Amino acid sequence: MHILEVLNLLSAGLLAGAEFVVRFGVRSSIGALDPEPSILLRQALIRRLRRVVPALYLPTLLTGLAVTIRYGGGTGLAVRCAAMAAVLVWTVTTFAGTVPINATILDEWRADAPPAGWRATVRRWERLDTIRTVAAMVAFVLFLIAADLRLP
Repeated sequence: MHILEVLNLLSAGLLAGAEFVVRFGVRSSIGALDPEPSILLRQALIRRLRRVVPALYLPTLLTGLAVTIRYGGGTGLAVRCAAMAAVLVWTVTTFAGTVPINATILDEWRADAPPAGWRATVRRWERLDTIRTVAAMVAFVLFLIAADLRLP
């Protein structure tokens, strides 16, 4: 296995792991809180994760493209292309879905006076987050399969 594949698997695995933890660990914990601490925690997480997640996503995207091009004609091309399609789903869902919601939560929500319909907005974000989680996990598994297909 070459370093490019190792970096791809590392970044894709970290992205999938981060999404998994938010989906299955953090979300239910935030949901158990009263509105004010829930909103404050959401805002704190957004501020932190909007720096961490791109540091996982960009290497996943770039190394995914690189391994797909580098090993394009060989075994696993279709699997790598499917993995990149999953990365594309994650990308579109993030930039068209969760990022605008996160911006609204940071810029417009006050924890001491939650906006009307804030719970509906959270539910919409959660649906989009589930799509992101599945996409990141599928991409990781497919990159693993593609790397395995290259092994002797």
